Amino acid sequence: MARVSVEIEDHIARVTLTRGDKMNALDSQMIEEIIAAGESLMDSKARVVVLSGEGKAFCAGLDLMSFAQMGLQNPEEWLMSRSHGDANQVQQVAMVWRRLPMPVIAAINGVAFGGGLQLALGADIRIAAPDARFSVMEMKWGIVPDMGGMVLLPQLLRSDVLRRLTYTAEKVSAPQALDWGLVTELAEDPVARAHELATVIAGQSPAAIRAAKALIETAETSTDSAEVLLEESRVQVGLIGKPEQMEVVAAQMQKRAPKFD
Repeated sequence: MARVSVEIEDHIARVTLTRGDKMNALDSQMIEEIIAAGESLMDSKARVVVLSGEGKAFCAGLDLMSFAQMGLQNPEEWLMSRSHGDANQVQQVAMVWRRLPMPVIAAINGVAFGGGLQLALGADIRIAAPDARFSVMEMKWGIVPDMGGMVLLPQLLRSDVLRRLTYTAEKVSAPQALDWGLVTELAEDPVARAHELATVIAGQSPAAIRAAKALIETAETSTDSAEVLLEESRVQVGLIGKPEQMEVVAAQMQKRAPKFD
């Protein structure tokens, strides 16, 4: 059975985890299909992605059978190989979404625990149901977050909050997650709200949106302000006066929606 579905309509890619009977828990097939789904969108014409899980959970993390399989593998061979650029396979589960050129919105219902939380962290924006719960759960099993969490979590959380969540593996409510910055907003129907926001993004200049995502990544990861300032200018030069930007200006002047190829 397929673990992930991908549908593109009106320039919005809807990626759904389809192992709802197992709370979309991660097994080896799910891991492979999540990565494949993300990579399939790299060169697509989708302008925005909505990532969600079917059933009663976004993703409950690694399933118990996968924990058993971990004990049968050589951890150094499994984890130290860089199979996806600077990442290993399990890290790519989250990082592939951050590396997509278009924005990704995660719609979170139920739980996002462990690897499921790290998957959600790969998105640009996280919209959660008011009763959703979150956990950096790895310490429960005597391990540390290793699916890109230590790249992504420090961009969102204060150091003391990050340490508390990592050390305790406690479960956090959606309102608390919102207060700490782990999620962007709450919505009774996170998938519907994600599509509403995706529709707004899909209506913007595709070139400007992709440029903005790349520029934000530079700004968040660079420690050199001169590099960021130069990149701002370089990106803007690539947009100003180009056909898409001129269409945006014309549409504003004519009080209509812009049209892009």
